[in-house]
Amino acid sequence: MWPYWILFLIPALTAVAAKPAQNFRADGTRSVKVDGIWILVLLLIALMIGFRDRVGGDWYNYVRHLFEAEFLTISEAVRMSDPAYNILNIVSLDLGLGIVGVNLFCGTVFATGLIIYSRSMTRPWLALAVSIPYMTIVVSMGYSRQGVALGFAMIGLVALGRQRLLWFIFWIFVAATFHRSAVVLIGITLLTKNFRNYKNLPLLLLVAFFMYTALIEGTTDQIVEQYLENEMQSDGAFVRLLMNVVPAILLIIYRNRLSVSESERKIYLVMAFLAICAFMALVVGAFPSTALDRISLYLIPLQLFVFANLPDAFGRFEGQKQAVVVGILFYYALVLFVWLNFANFSGWWQPYRMFPPLDIEEVYYMRR
Repeated sequence: MWPYWILFLIPALTAVAAKPAQNFRADGTRSVKVDGIWILVLLLIALMIGFRDRVGGDWYNYVRHLFEAEFLTISEAVRMSDPAYNILNIVSLDLGLGIVGVNLFCGTVFATGLIIYSRSMTRPWLALAVSIPYMTIVVSMGYSRQGVALGFAMIGLVALGRQRLLWFIFWIFVAATFHRSAVVLIGITLLTKNFRNYKNLPLLLLVAFFMYTALIEGTTDQIVEQYLENEMQSDGAFVRLLMNVVPAILLIIYRNRLSVSESERKIYLVMAFLAICAFMALVVGAFPSTALDRISLYLIPLQLFVFANLPDAFGRFEGQKQAVVVGILFYYALVLFVWLNFANFSGWWQPYRMFPPLDIEEVYYMRR
């Protein structure tokens, strides 16, 4: 499990020494300019995700998707759910890259979105460290389609924080072509005060209808049967949703102390209320835990946003701020330790392995 700890400790130790970003833009947001160090971190994350071998709970399901794509044409793939992911499998097979090509693309997109999103935070290294235990290790290495969708979604959230609505819609649309569940993020724009003057409401409703028609209609029965009628339960959903509730409550209480733009404050307050509602729905059993768990994946950026801003909201002096940083890092180190050692399915991630691309077909058929 040491590769996972190295992946966490690199940004964590850097976060202790790093100063908060001062490169504010005119709209109150921060520049996302990426230098050589951040590019190296991006490559490290992308390569760990892309070249993993039999790592992740859904590993063999994705291998099955790959081999099913061998018999698909591009036109057939476009008409299926998650068309971009199907096309990616076809292209990777045609190039002889197999599952490595698929995972490397997904890992690169996720890492790019994560780096851009982290760079937009007050303390980017702290945001990156917060992302490692669950968002990076569990989501991106366990759920490839949701991982790549989350990567595009984070780019979209940065655009939305800068009030670039059309770019946000574009990135969410791209995300939804990899996993249709990403369309839930469109609802954020309908709930923020930024758009309560209804100026953009017709556009948003039109986009939502188009995305539903293009990406979900025809698979609705499958979704209802899979998540609602079968009442699928997701192991560990309570803890994962609770992890979103903690920063949600902190944001609601200390929202006026955060040094963020007003548009960002409104966006993440909406996400905070959604995180609390999802947790309450789970507690009372209003929806199956798997459905809530999958939707809540897109609320994980709330953790990065809140905890990257919390030290400067809590502390008046540098020593106090550093103490908050260390406390946050200790909390996520504990999350990683507990998950690696006690989670029911963490064995699918251990040991971390890498493999040469040509071995994957043999591995798949041996598994069968």
